[in-house]
Amino acid sequence: MKNDAKKNVKVVEYTDESGQDFSGISRNTITVDENYRYLSKNPFRKLLEFLIYRVIMTPFAALYCRLKFRYRIVGREKLRDAGNRGYFVYSNHTLMAGDAFFPSLISFPRRVRVIVNADNISVKATKGFIECCGAIPLPTKLSGMKHFLTAIRFYCQKKNVIQVYPEAHIWPYYVGIRRFPSAGFVYPIRMGLPVFTSTVTYQKKGCRKTPAVTIYVDGPFYPTEGQPERKQAAELCDAVFETMQKRAKNSTYEAIRYVKVSKDEEGSAE
Repeated sequence: MKNDAKKNVKVVEYTDESGQDFSGISRNTITVDENYRYLSKNPFRKLLEFLIYRVIMTPFAALYCRLKFRYRIVGREKLRDAGNRGYFVYSNHTLMAGDAFFPSLISFPRRVRVIVNADNISVKATKGFIECCGAIPLPTKLSGMKHFLTAIRFYCQKKNVIQVYPEAHIWPYYVGIRRFPSAGFVYPIRMGLPVFTSTVTYQKKGCRKTPAVTIYVDGPFYPTEGQPERKQAAELCDAVFETMQKRAKNSTYEAIRYVKVSKDEEGSAE
């Protein structure tokens, strides 16, 4: 890792790589169960979704990300291998607005649906807007899983793109890849669709405080047919993790350094 400004790097200490979140957002998470409506047949709702996603969000995302991150996408042509069908994209989770906006830019002009934590739709003022932008919240209760999977299947049949952040928690500007579970890889197996990765990396850009972003697209990945679902999911998970780890090495600037400490050290520091 090269760093041109080591003395000015913010240091964040952590104890749990898979469970801690550094987004800085704290909300009263809503319940997503069998009563949550994932799909709507209302034509006015569909029109509203189109206007918000295509007319408002996508152009704003392109402008915001261009000005904020000076981004470039490497390997986007690989997505053509999906052909005329939907696909899944797995990415590292290191930005707030960026992780909401980049999927639509990477897969444009495809419609993208993003699997999110229920926290993302827990604010009444923004809940409807975020849903119209394509958020699919994970159920907070097992009773909601049936409707969740139905929605995933419906969008896949519509040839939409399903965006997944397997690390689950946001670590702003983290340049590594955190180990993630294989549970989130059963979706493409059940839908019979290819998997791609989009790995966000960071580079220093002049004297700007915000690093530039280069996104590497890789794939497609498929599981070995004839294996049990759990083994297929583990195989996909390993392939995605190893690819993202390799791409993450292209980060050349560390805006925030994350340092692991023991719980005893954390307590003594307080």
